[in-house]
Parts: sequence; C-alpha cells; structure tokens
Amino acid sequence: MDDTKTRILSATMKAVRQYGLEGTRIQNISKLAELSPGALYRYFEGKDDLMVACFTYIDQQAAAVFDCLKFDPQAMLSDPMGAVKSLWLPYFRFWVARPDETIFYYRFRDSAFFQKYDKIRDFSYFGSFIEMVHAFMSAFPLLRRVNQDLLWLHVLTSTVMYAKYVVEGYLPDNQETEDTVFQFLTMGLSGYLKSGALEAREQ
Repeated sequence: MDDTKTRILSATMKAVRQYGLEGTRIQNISKLAELSPGALYRYFEGKDDLMVACFTYIDQQAAAVFDCLKFDPQAMLSDPMGAVKSLWLPYFRFWVARPDETIFYYRFRDSAFFQKYDKIRDFSYFGSFIEMVHAFMSAFPLLRRVNQDLLWLHVLTSTVMYAKYVVEGYLPDNQETEDTVFQFLTMGLSGYLKSGALEAREQ
C-alpha cells in the first residue's frame, strides 16, 4: 500500500473519530489527508469503499499481532490462564495504542453496514489465531461444549470495547485495568480449561 493510500485511510479513521461514522464526509477526510476530494476518488470509489478498506486494513494489522506471538503448547498445559493472557494482552495493548483505529473499528462493527459486509469478508488473515484456538480445543476438550463462534467473538470484540474505554479516558491505561478486563473476559472460562486426563480423573 503506497503512502498516499495509507494517509487517506488514516485520515478516514481520524474523521470517524471526530464526526462519527454517519457524519463523516469525503470533504472531512480530504481536509485531514491534505488532499483534494478528487484525489481520494482516484484511490477509492466513495465513502463506503473507504470504510471497508479502513476496516480491512486495521483488521489485518490486528490479526498480525498473533502472527508475531510465540505460542508454547507446554506452557498452555501447565498454566492455561497464563497462556490465554500471554496471547490476549498484546492484542489488547495493540488497540489501546491506536485510538483512532480503535474507535473507528468499534463504530464500524456496530453499524448496520457491517452486517452486510461481514457475510462476505475474508477471515483467512486470522490463520494464526485460528490455529491457536484449535490447539486449545485439542488440549482442553471441555471447550468443545462452548459455542466457539460466540466465545471468540465475545473475547475479541469485548477487548476492542474495553480498549475504546481506555482511549476515550473512561478507564485508566494501567496494569489494574488490564488485569481487571482480563478477569471479566475470562470469568467462567477456567472451568473449561482442563485437559482430557484431568477431566477423566474428576468424573
């Protein structure tokens, strides 16, 4: 992606943070990007195209967080919740460090437009995350009793929601917030993080 296109995407997310998803206009974006409206149309067909491009751009960056993590299956078995937190914390911090992107992402996902887009979008760039989920399910069979779509949707989207509270100043950006948010998101999960051998001994 060239610098101009990246600048347009950054300006779009900044505009959405300032004016809201519905209130953002091409003129707002072009002003923040320091480009003419005509220059924007050389890269994007219109506002809807821009919004989808922004979402995909930041969604791919968020997925790449998991590509860079070292996942140790042995640590997962000896300290399941610690393993979950080691994967979750970099994801949470990714969003906290990007206020414009976080607010845009949250608002876009909450929009009526997202419902149509979500049916056709490509999830393949979340490959590393999906592999980690499968590893947890193999190690902890009880997880198979939980609706997987609902479980991971809850964890990922709620993480963005709490990060939004941090960047908006409703929650402090500190260790206590990280620990408390993690506790909220995983409350009840520990009961499912039991290996097959442990489950058999308890029955």
